Amino acid sequence: MDMQGTELASFQIIAAAGTARSCCLQALQKAKAADWDSTAQLMRDAEAAFADAHKAHTELLTQSADTGMIVPDLLLVHSEDQLMSAETVKLLVQELLELYKRMPV
Repeated sequence: MDMQGTELASFQIIAAAGTARSCCLQALQKAKAADWDSTAQLMRDAEAAFADAHKAHTELLTQSADTGMIVPDLLLVHSEDQLMSAETVKLLVQELLELYKRMPV
């Protein structure tokens, strides 16, 4: 990937991480309403978005390992930050969902 490819991958990571984070937060809202079918679907959607983000990130890591030609720039750093923060949201939402499931309706 050239710089354009790195930029494209960064934007793919940012978009997919944002989708994943949004799905997780929507799932939390559905869980508060005890809509467990929607909650489960949204968490599956989040996992699919995370898979897309991780695929783009893994391709960059592979290219970097193979060629050493990836030069980190602010956009790439931002994309990784977005991915990590979305992962944190996912982990926290998963824990909250377990708590909601234990609460009486």
